[in-house]
This record gives sequence, C-alpha cells and structure tokens, in this order.
Amino acid sequence: MHQLSRELALRIALASRVLPGVDVPRLIGIIHGKVGSPLDDEKLKSITVTNLKTGIGSLDGEEDGEDIGIGLENIKLAVRYLWGEEEGDIDLPEAQPYKEGDIPESIRVAIASNSGALLNGHFGSCIRFLVYQLSRQEIKLIDIRSTVEADSADDRNLFRTNLIKDCQVLFVQSIGGPAAAKVIRADIYPIKVPDVIEATAQLREFQTVFDAPPPWMAKILGKSAEERKRFSHHDEEEAKAEG
Repeated sequence: MHQLSRELALRIALASRVLPGVDVPRLIGIIHGKVGSPLDDEKLKSITVTNLKTGIGSLDGEEDGEDIGIGLENIKLAVRYLWGEEEGDIDLPEAQPYKEGDIPESIRVAIASNSGALLNGHFGSCIRFLVYQLSRQEIKLIDIRSTVEADSADDRNLFRTNLIKDCQVLFVQSIGGPAAAKVIRADIYPIKVPDVIEATAQLREFQTVFDAPPPWMAKILGKSAEERKRFSHHDEEEAKAEG
C-alpha cells in the first residue's frame, strides 16, 4: 500500500475528525473510490462536497447521500481540510491581545470546538480549543490552540490536557473517564454540554456562577477563606430553601 506523506495523512485525519462515524481508514477508502490511488496533493484537492456526501452515503446504504446524519457544514469543513486549508474555517473568530491581570477576578476557560466559535467538540477529537478569559462582566477570546500535534503524541489525552493546563474550566460535548481524570488532576473542571451551542452563549450563561461561586472557583478568584466560607454557606441555605 502506498505510504502517505505526513502532511497528507494529517489532512485526512483532520477531515475525519469533523465527520462523525467516519474514521480515517473509512475516509481513505471513500477517497480512493472517488479519485483512485496513490493519493497525492492534487487528488485530495480534487475532492468535492458531493464526492464526500455520496461516498459516505453509499457506505451507509443511502445512495443519494441525503440521510447520512452528518451536517453539510461539517462536510464542507472536511473538504477544506482535505484541500490543505488547515485554517480553512471561515467562521473562526479572532483572538484578542491579553496580558495577565487585564481582567480582574477572572478565570480562564477552554472550549472544545470543531468549527467557528461553536462549542461542538469532543475532548479526544476536537480540532482546537478556544480559550477565553471570563469575568462576571467580560468575555474575551485570548487564544486558539490547535490539537493537530496530539495525533502523534504517545498519550493523546495528556497532550490535550497540557494544551489547556493554564485553564480552570473546560467545556466539551463529551469526555471519557480516563481523559476526565487527567483533566481533573490538572486542576481543570470539566463540564459536559451535549448540545451544540455558541461558545459565547454558553459563557454568558456560566457568568451567573460568579454571583455565588462554589469554593473551588472562589479560591481561583482570590476570595479569602472567610468569603469562600460565606459563599459555601449561601449555597447550603439555597439548597435547604429549594428542598
């Protein structure tokens, strides 16, 4: 079998990540079926949205590709990755300059994302992490961190954890037990959000937690032990009232 170059293999791996249920071997099979082999840059750049849609559909028994359960936007993004446009996500937001201390009483939050400014990524397969600095009043995107190199790491979950080790909170669509354990050991609090949502919408909702932060968050915000105790007592009183 023809050995793919690292660049071509990476492009195919990135495309596979945004096509739920289509792993790398399956995607290579689809591409071979459309453009032949051996694969090269020119052949990958000849792949179209229709090629992928019908290729995936035929394997699922949907010859016209109309009911394959993969959104058109994901297929378009996959094609851009196959073409070598690693930053081909036209809706990708732009990170803003930030230095430590710019936003008082803030925390750093990572969002697992596959496209644009959406929270739509699984921890072990997302293409990037969107990193925000968040306070009660402000939301600022300060970095965008690609997970491309994770695929060649000995421990992919640890590599991804280290990418966001300066964050205190992580939002993901899903995360497995072993990965969650590594994240928690790094003092990062993982929160699962199954539905696709705009990152900023999720963060605006989370901002309400600043009004009465749990002890772990109060500590991050620099609250004194007495203040943390008061917040904890406040939570207990609310729980009793709700009960």
